[in-house]
Amino acid sequence: MGFLDALQTKHSLQDSSSFLNTSTVIALCLFFTLLCACIVIGHLLEEHRWANESITALLLGLCAGLVVLLVSKGQSSKILTFNEDLFFLYLLPPIIFNAGFQVKKKQFFKNFSIILLFGVFGTIISFCLVSAGAFLLFKKIGITSLSLKGYLAIGAILSATDSVCTLQVLNQEETPFLYSVVFGEGVVNDATSIVLYNSVLSLDFSNIDALTALKLLGTFLYLFFTSTILGVVAGLLSAFIIKTLYFGRHSTDREVALMMIMAYLSYMLAELLNLSGILTVFFCGIVMSHYTWHNVTESSRITTKHAFATISFISETFIFLYVGMDALDIDKWRSSKASAGTSISVSSSFLALVLIGRAAFVFSLSNLVNLFKSAEGTKVEFRQQFIIWWAGLMRGAVTVALSYSEFADTDSSSTQESTQDAALMITSTIIVVLFSTVVFGSITKPLIGAVLLRHAKPTVSDATDIASLEDLRILFLENGGPGDDGNNQPSPKASSLRLLMRFPTSTVHYFWRKFDDRFMRPVFGGRGFVPYVPGSPTGAQDEAS
Repeated sequence: MGFLDALQTKHSLQDSSSFLNTSTVIALCLFFTLLCACIVIGHLLEEHRWANESITALLLGLCAGLVVLLVSKGQSSKILTFNEDLFFLYLLPPIIFNAGFQVKKKQFFKNFSIILLFGVFGTIISFCLVSAGAFLLFKKIGITSLSLKGYLAIGAILSATDSVCTLQVLNQEETPFLYSVVFGEGVVNDATSIVLYNSVLSLDFSNIDALTALKLLGTFLYLFFTSTILGVVAGLLSAFIIKTLYFGRHSTDREVALMMIMAYLSYMLAELLNLSGILTVFFCGIVMSHYTWHNVTESSRITTKHAFATISFISETFIFLYVGMDALDIDKWRSSKASAGTSISVSSSFLALVLIGRAAFVFSLSNLVNLFKSAEGTKVEFRQQFIIWWAGLMRGAVTVALSYSEFADTDSSSTQESTQDAALMITSTIIVVLFSTVVFGSITKPLIGAVLLRHAKPTVSDATDIASLEDLRILFLENGGPGDDGNNQPSPKASSLRLLMRFPTSTVHYFWRKFDDRFMRPVFGGRGFVPYVPGSPTGAQDEAS
């Protein structure tokens, strides 16, 4: 059976009693072939100045969709239809979990205040600006059927960034501050955008009053903190079970399987409870890497680290292929029935709002952070602000998935105009994703290389290098050193309070380490508290925590 015949008989084959139909097998074969091609091409373009694996996968997906469109004579470009459930339930969890599992925890939490400031408050600022901008601009373009809920949804959808291209360029060892901020903000931003989107959906906009904004804020805070707590509890539970039962005495497969299943279970529980699965599985990954990973055998450590990274890599490549192929969904483009001018106007408006919304909070919040930095070397320089701004300009699969979730299914009572506008929102979002990923992503490597090299400072590699001086001062005072009031009497409590006000991040980190060593690790395991059993992890080098 030819490829065209397989596509044309897709629906009839689905109705047959065959366990596997031909069209499904063809689609999966093509997709796995494209995945292999992405890996090979990505390896060949490793040192290329303009390309990276995400762009390669996206372009391959576009080419494959175009081929299918030509073979089907313009009837359909679909091999696998974009499905939000497939994305959110199967592809996204391993990516986010691996991000938390592999993160350099010391750098992440050292810059945690900046990450939260950008990832939470910055996303909210962008959400407000994009929603307000869309409300003002779309009226002039001629789009009048969108409700207030639709405009707020657009703000949440376009606030979700994709910093993969920038992270592939930045070096975690050479620029630890930039990498941790861009990486951490990207994860927190995705979670915040999805939480905002779910908060918008949960509110009743038929009766808008002064309490609506407070309800939106309350819903957001509830989802944010409960999702984080659930992830921490799931990670601690896995650490306690593996430490207490120590599966490695009999089977390393069991402990690896338990880590994987409990990580995925945390995500599914969050979704079941209508919480943010992204936040839950991310913090579950952090807790597992801090406690659970040290409780397994040495071979399981190596296995889990590579297995999680491999699954994440495959899922990420699959997503970009998926988005690329679905961009040529001819049915959706026909449904919008918008002229080229209208489509360009909406897409340009989206892109302009993304640029303005990103700049509005990155530069303003960076300068706000600098006001509280006493030492010159610890301030966020303009070149770093520029890279952080640029890293958040790309839009990816989260944006596409949320767009489909909001606009793909229209009610049967919807008017023809609202159906067309919903389709226009999806196609315009796809244009923004393609343009930002291909155009912005292709110049990310040379641009960031030029910015970093042109302003390179070999003596101080990053803004966080000076933080060790604060740690030494805290350690000195905590051991009973003289206080700052001029006498020789030790006053550790007063000094600790002053240091907490002056250096909150380093002070909290120091006391957390003391609490962790004294109370947490004896119960949940971790570095130095696993009893020796033949074949247990001994002598392994610990990653920075």
